[in-house]
Amino acid sequence: MINENKRNANPWALLPIAVFLFLYLGNGIYFEYINPIKGQMGFYVVSVVLAFSISLAVAFAQNRKYSFEDKIHICAMGVADDNIITMLFIFILAGAFSGIASAAGGATSTANMLLNVIPNNFEVPGLFFIACLISMAMGTSVGSITVLVPIAVAIAANGSSSLALYVGAVIGGSMFGDNLSFISDTTIAATKTQGVAMKDKFKTNIKIALPAATITFFLLVVYSFMNKSNLAGNFKFNIWQALPYFIVLLLSIIGMNVFVVLSIGILLFGLVGVLTGSLNYVIALSSIGNGISNMFETMIVTILVASVTALIRNNGGFDAILNFIKKRAKSKIGGMFGISFLTAFMDIATANNTVAIVVAAPIAKEIGEEYGVESTKVASLLDVSSCIMQGIIPYGAQLLVASSIAKIPSFYFIPYLIYPFVLIIFVIFSIIFDGKKFRNTTQIKQSRHNQILDTDM
Repeated sequence: MINENKRNANPWALLPIAVFLFLYLGNGIYFEYINPIKGQMGFYVVSVVLAFSISLAVAFAQNRKYSFEDKIHICAMGVADDNIITMLFIFILAGAFSGIASAAGGATSTANMLLNVIPNNFEVPGLFFIACLISMAMGTSVGSITVLVPIAVAIAANGSSSLALYVGAVIGGSMFGDNLSFISDTTIAATKTQGVAMKDKFKTNIKIALPAATITFFLLVVYSFMNKSNLAGNFKFNIWQALPYFIVLLLSIIGMNVFVVLSIGILLFGLVGVLTGSLNYVIALSSIGNGISNMFETMIVTILVASVTALIRNNGGFDAILNFIKKRAKSKIGGMFGISFLTAFMDIATANNTVAIVVAAPIAKEIGEEYGVESTKVASLLDVSSCIMQGIIPYGAQLLVASSIAKIPSFYFIPYLIYPFVLIIFVIFSIIFDGKKFRNTTQIKQSRHNQILDTDM
């Protein structure tokens, strides 16, 4: 019988994560950089599905006090989480949207249209800026990536810059918007668990995220100046084939539900494709089916991650992390770093930023109360730390979806994920600044208190 209330901290429960990192990242780095195989991408030697399958087997082998049937039930409960089911449905629609948009000529026409509008050499910062706006309006980084990566792929095909750079700009901008959007599930989770208003968390968050985004945009502009693209001339496009993309972007900006947006996009591309002759009934259906099929690996990984995570949690792995943080946070600065580290590690373990926030939130609230960290700051750290890690890990939904569309391994995007790495620097600065501000305020209050005592005496 499974008892959720009785769990002992157990560091060995984290072994499946170590096994995954060794198999996937270890083999990928070895076959990509140390002993490359001719004609073979190093990070395709061991698939992420295989690595997580072996990790799941390791998780099943642990904690023998539960039967095999009990462990199956634990996995089922993990997969049945609302966030996991929502992600799976989004993946289906994202695949269908990507498939029919590409077959209808929408991605190519939209990309060529943007190439005629965006100043030459500024395609990468332009994509980053658009992704920031769309993701903030849509409230989902995965939805934004689904809409924009096909455009980035088409633009990259016409230029000389790395495809990974174009896609990395889209991912970074999408994580910026996801972190700040009022309708994002991460924002809702962070604010509700800490009992703060969204606008207050937004004010705290934007002081960290906006400077990081501004620096990222500036770096991309500098890169554009230093690396002149070979784009020249007028690029042909069909305005009708591009129109559905702009309708989808408009619906995203006004904050329409991502499921509705993607469904409308699929219908519009099907209609436009038939009217312009780029699609017929058979091609439309097959392109939708192929698009969904391209998402199968991503969906399987999501299910495996949810299962592994559920077993790790039940076996006491997360409790071990929480105890580790509580023992080492000795001050307000230490408490804030502990909250950030805790959330980031939970995201590594769960590969889902919303789930990471929900798991980390109770102990983060406790740390905040113990070390005098304002609730808005706790909510901000939960959201921004989870989004940083979710925008970097190669097996997270964001990079996997981008990888499925761009047809290159997700690990290849990491060196080009400028925004998440810049954001890390600003999070560190904000923690140190807030900690020193708190210390100075405390010293002033103590000084005034001593003066009052001296006067009374």
